[in-house]
This record gives sequence, structure tokens and C-alpha cells, in this order.
Amino acid sequence: MNIAAIPRSRPAPKARWFVPVGLILLSLVPILAGTLRLTQLAGGQITPENARFFDSPLPVLIHIPTVTLYLVLGAFQFVPPLRRGKRGRASWHKVAGRILAPTGLLAALSGLWMAVFYDLPPLDGPLLLVLRLVFGSAMVAFIILGFIAVRRRNYVRHSEWMSRAYAIGIAQGTIVVVTLPWIALVGPVTELSRALLIGASWVLSLAVAEYFIHRRARGPAPGGQIFRDGAGPEQPAIT
Repeated sequence: MNIAAIPRSRPAPKARWFVPVGLILLSLVPILAGTLRLTQLAGGQITPENARFFDSPLPVLIHIPTVTLYLVLGAFQFVPPLRRGKRGRASWHKVAGRILAPTGLLAALSGLWMAVFYDLPPLDGPLLLVLRLVFGSAMVAFIILGFIAVRRRNYVRHSEWMSRAYAIGIAQGTIVVVTLPWIALVGPVTELSRALLIGASWVLSLAVAEYFIHRRARGPAPGGQIFRDGAGPEQPAIT
């Protein structure tokens, strides 16, 4: 079944970059925190708060670089012009995706390993541990489902699953947006409030992703192109 889309106005070229710039700014929080952690491992003082990283440094040495690459490179996957490749050449979107899928899996799996095997730091209780396991596992599942979808050439489903996975990853930046108002209005966080705020950050990020997923599903394809079922902007149908 072919669906002819009605042409619609495209955003201004500069406006297309608002999303990746905003995502990168949001991702600066976990990136800077991770950089500080690596600096401590390179020769910082061992304290009760960071002793677990010195005892088993490999997972965190995998986690921080992969998270950084995943968040920064992944932000540009939302730029429509980068999804279109030249004749006979893969698009930037596709090439970057081959890096992002394994990178995202390494980031999520190393995070799960640390959640399970590292000692719980102060203010990290059982509830937060459960939330980390749930959302970390969901990120792994979403990336795998996105990979399966693209192998089946179902580019719409691929985009949806990968958007959800990225939303979970970037929620570490959303935590600041959620937590700072709480601290300003209520005061310091407790073990329970910290878990609930971090959980709310994951839910908020996923809710935003779902909003745009359903918004795209209701709207016509950009530029009035015709797509086959399961095809996306990289694979226009030949009619």
C-alpha cells in the first residue's frame, strides 16, 4: 500500500540544528560528570564515594567514553538532511548508526554491570537500583529492537525504537532539570526523593520521545515524498 503525502513547509535550515544543539547541551551534564570521574581515576584521591571505581575501574572506563560518544553522535541523528545519502553512498545517518548501536549497548550494559556489582553509594537505595535495572534493560531492548527493525527495512519502527533508547540515555541530563527545582523549593534530596526524581527524569525523557514519535506518525512525510509501508526518508518508494 502506497501513501501519497501532502507537501508541507520545511523548517528553516538553521532551525534544523536546534534539536541537536539542545540535546548536546543537555548531555553536557553527564559528560562533564564523567570527565571528572575519569580525572579522579587518573590520579585522584580515593574516598568512600569513589572507592568502588578504583576497586573495579574497567566498567566505568567503558561506560563514560561510550556514553559520551552515544549522546553527542546520537544528537545528530535527528537532523533530517543527514539522513539522505548520495547515490551509491551510505548517508551520514547510516554510517553513524553503525557506530551508535554497539556504543549504546556498551554504555547500557556497563551501566547495568555497575548497578549490580558496585556497592551502593550514599543516597542510592534499593528503589533506585531497581529503577536503574529497569530502564537500563529497556535501553538495551530498544537498541536491539531498533537493529532488528532496520534489518527488516522497517525504517519507521527503527527510528521509534532508537529514539526511545536515546531518551533513556540522555535522561542523565534531564535529572538536573528535574532536581534543581526540587532542591530550590523543597530542600536537599533524601534517598527516596532522589530515586523518585531520577525515575521521573527517565519517564519525562521517554514521554517527550513518545510525543514526537506520535506526532511524526500523524503527520505527512516531509516534502510530499511517497513511502512504502515501513520505509523512511532514506528509502523512498519507487512507483
